[in-house]
Amino acid sequence: MECIFCKIVAGTIPANIIHCDDKVVVFDDIYPKAPQHKLIIPRKHIATLNDITIEDSDLISHMLFTAKKLAHDLNIAKPGYRVMINCNKGGGQEVFHLHLHLLSGFLPK
Repeated sequence: MECIFCKIVAGTIPANIIHCDDKVVVFDDIYPKAPQHKLIIPRKHIATLNDITIEDSDLISHMLFTAKKLAHDLNIAKPGYRVMINCNKGGGQEVFHLHLHLLSGFLPK
């Protein structure tokens, strides 16, 4: 198992985990791009968004509902937040384990 996110799911690499359930693990990004920057990862290893199948529909939906719940729990729902998935190197993906970024706290322009 070489995937760093799989190691976080397995508990062999520490992370500041803020939520976990039977489908996902959520933790702080170690290189935050916003004042609030959480990563929502599936326990199941899926390399990229291109690799999801119809069987993963419930998992992907669960990831999005987790983002919505966390936005409310973190009091960022009303001021606003961003949910983002990068796909492959050209799309900015650095860790090849599907993950959703939940970001908030950008300064208004």
